[in-house]
Formats: sequence, C-alpha cells, structure tokens
Amino acid sequence: MMSHELLLILLGVLLFGGILSGVPVSFVLLGAPFLIAILGALTGAFDLAFIDAFPSRAFGLLTNPVFVAVPLFVLMGSLLEKADIAKRMMLTAGALFGEQRGGLSYAVIIVGALLAASTGVIGATIFMLGLIALPAMLSVNYSPRLASGVICASGSLGQIIPPSILLILLSDQISAAYQSGRRSVGDFAPEPVSVGDLFAAALLPGLVLVGLYLLYTFVLSRVRPETCPPIRQFSATGEQRKPGVGEVINALVLPLALILLVLGSILGGVATPTESAALGAAGALVLVAIERQSVSAWRRPIILAVLPAAFLLVVVKAYGGANASPLLMAVGLASLVVLVAGVALAVWQELREGELIGVASSTATVVSMLTLIVLGATMLSLVFRGLGGDEMVADLLTGLPGGTATAVLAVMVVIFFLGFVIEYIEIIFIVVPVAAPPLMAAGVDPVWFAILISMNLQMSFLTPPFGYALFYFRSVAPAALTTRDIYASVTPFILLQLLALALVAAFPALATWLPGVIFK
Repeated sequence: MMSHELLLILLGVLLFGGILSGVPVSFVLLGAPFLIAILGALTGAFDLAFIDAFPSRAFGLLTNPVFVAVPLFVLMGSLLEKADIAKRMMLTAGALFGEQRGGLSYAVIIVGALLAASTGVIGATIFMLGLIALPAMLSVNYSPRLASGVICASGSLGQIIPPSILLILLSDQISAAYQSGRRSVGDFAPEPVSVGDLFAAALLPGLVLVGLYLLYTFVLSRVRPETCPPIRQFSATGEQRKPGVGEVINALVLPLALILLVLGSILGGVATPTESAALGAAGALVLVAIERQSVSAWRRPIILAVLPAAFLLVVVKAYGGANASPLLMAVGLASLVVLVAGVALAVWQELREGELIGVASSTATVVSMLTLIVLGATMLSLVFRGLGGDEMVADLLTGLPGGTATAVLAVMVVIFFLGFVIEYIEIIFIVVPVAAPPLMAAGVDPVWFAILISMNLQMSFLTPPFGYALFYFRSVAPAALTTRDIYASVTPFILLQLLALALVAAFPALATWLPGVIFK
C-alpha cells in the first residue's frame, strides 16, 4: 500500500512536470490528479468517493452566479480592446499633461488606471500603451527605462483595480475557504465574502499603487529632470494642439461614465455582479458602435441614449425597483425601452460592419479555457483532500513559529514564486482552497487576505524573468531596447508594489475600511 505522502509527492511532480512541459494547464490539472486517484485506489490509499463528488462540485461552480459574470466582463473588455477608445484616451490625456515635466508618464499611469477599471485586459493594455505611448515618449527624449517601466507597471494595474477578473474568481474561492475554515472552529454562520466586498476592498490599495507611481514620477522629474522632459503638445502626428471640451468628454468622460455605472451599481448594492457585467457589456458595445464613421445620424442618438437609460434603471432599482412609486416605474419602463432599442441597434450595426462575431468568438475561447481550468482545479482539490493534503497544510501553517503572521507570510511567498511559472487563475484555484481555510480558522480577515493575494499576483506580472507584462511589452518594444533594459526598468515599480503590499499588510484598514462603510 502506497502512503498518502508518497502519492502527494508524485502528484506534485506530475503537476509541475506537466506545466513545464507546455501541455495546456487545464489538461494537466484534470489528468494528473485523476491518474493519482486511480493509482491510489488500486493500492488502497484513496477512496474513489471523492471522484464521485466531482460532477456535483463542477456543476455547482459553473452555475454559480459569480462565475456567470465572468464571460460578460471578458466581453466588455474585448469590445473596448477592439475599438480606438484606448488610443484616444492616451492621446487626449497626453495632450492634457504633456506640457508638464513628466507629463507623459502621468498620462500613461492615469490611462492605465482607467483602462484597468474598464477593460482589465492586461496584455491588450500593455500592447496599446507600448504602440502609442512608447514612440511618443522616446521621440521627446524620455529615458527608455522610465518609459518602459511606466508602461509595464501601468498596464498591469488591471489585476488589482476593479472590475478585475482576478477579484471575481478570488471572491468565490475566498468565500468558500472562509466558510470551511470557520466551520472547522464551530462557527456555522459566517458572513459570505461577495464580489462587492473585494471590489470595494481593492479600491484604496489600487489608488495607493497609482499614487505611488505618480509620486515616483514626480520625484524623478525633480531629481533627474532630463529623464522626463516636458513637451508642447501630443498627438498621433506630432502636431501641437489643445484638446477641446468635446474631445475630452468623448475620450475620457464616456469611458469614466461606464466605469462608474459598473462599479457604482455593484458597490451601491443595487445590482449583482452579473447584472453590472451585463450593463458594462452593453455600455462597451455602445461606445464601440458610436465610433463608427458610417453610423447614421438617426441611429447615433438612440445608441448613445443607452448609457443615461442604464443609469436611470440603476436609480429606479436603488429606490425600490418593482416597489418604486408609479412615476419612477414609468421612468424605469421608458429607460428599459430606450436601452433595449439602443443595444439592438448597436448589435445590428456591429454584426453588419463591426467585429462582434470575432469578439464573441474570442470571448468564448477565453471562457472555455477558464472553464477547463476551473474543472481541473476542482479535480485537484478533491484528490488533494482525499489524500489528506489539506490536513497536512493546516498542520504545517499552524505549526510555524510566529503564529498567524508567519503563516500568512509563508503563503504569500509561495504565491509569489508560483507566479513565475503559472498564471494567476491556476494559482487562485490551487492555493486558496488548500492554504486559506486554516488561516481563516485562525481568524485571518478573508477580505484583507484576498487583497494581499491579488496585490501579490499583480506584482508577479512584473517580476523577471517570467513576468507576463515583460513578455507583452517585449513584443512591441523596439530592438534597440534590450531585454536587460526592460528588466531594469521595472525594478523601481516592483519595489513600489512591495511597498504598497507592505502598507496593506501593516494597515489592514486600507482593505477592510471601505467594505465596512459600504456594506455594513
């Protein structure tokens, strides 16, 4: 009979060997635990009843309302990625800040934060900033290292600034781990952790990180002014110009309105994550549709009216929904008609002239990949638990000297190094179900712990040699900018991320205060 310890070691070898071999991670997560389960059953060391629970566990995960919101947020980000919205935001912000020393760096950081709050697509954000901002910054003698570091760091803000796919997936896993951990110590009615909790908790840490980036640029512009000289103006052709009010509204205010619609409806408790994601996808479709030069004069105002109609619907729901006054109900009904008509026109137009089919196809591909990873992680979790791995991890964490603080630090270190070799999605579904329950049983705040994880994973995007943000940027950077320069460029920003992570670790209120104000 093989021991549980030997089977767990063999499972770890198969997992890391499979991941490093280049086989799709989802297949590794499904196949390796299943093989170990069969081997364990043949040797009498594993009960196949754990495998029997797989269908019901998988069905429960995939029908979870939180998971249903993911395809809609992916669709929202993909729609905005295909449009010129991001490019126009960059050009307009550059024109507003360009005359200041370090102004283009400020513009990149602010646009990166706005794109993080609207698309959350890190690869696309870095590609866009690299293609648009990098040539402009180099052409006016910005330091190549400063330009590279600002673009990579700002482009990866989508991991921490909501609505982040990472936070959506993490909320479900943290909530399940919190429930399990608290039940183990006799607390059978713990409060669930919602997507809204994590969105609210991530806002201040995200803004702290943006503020640190801006402060670093400001200090550098004073200490080493030659690295970030001012320019007169900034445009796609290098012409000097001032953006008009209408241009600023079109480029910055409309995307900001979409962000407020999505985040405001969730944080205000008015809409569920799925409902807010649907509003966000509809709003993104509208912003893409009105960009078409071929859109007729009569269709444009109807399509554009979707955004105010969506805001009115949110207001009506906030003031009672189906139980609102007759006047509000009439406003809600009229808004619904306008919203449906505008979205239908936008869909019709994009089907005929746009890339809606391609965007839907790419969204389906991403969601399919994510679904397989979730299923694989579910299989891994069941087999790991059947081999007693969860009890071993709990004993290890609780037995560390220094108590809970050391245990949290140990988990953060493991997540940090795992971020070198596997993506954040796999880390969430592999590490959290195993490591979080004993920490939750020890009294660790689940919201605070989730934000520490998200900031840690965001940092792994920048850390050489395997930081994904560095690979994305390398593909658009000129050959003269060496990989060594790119690695050196992100070092100050990694240190800033470590500082932000340390601040949240030392002052948990940075993560827990806002959810407490909004939802308690």
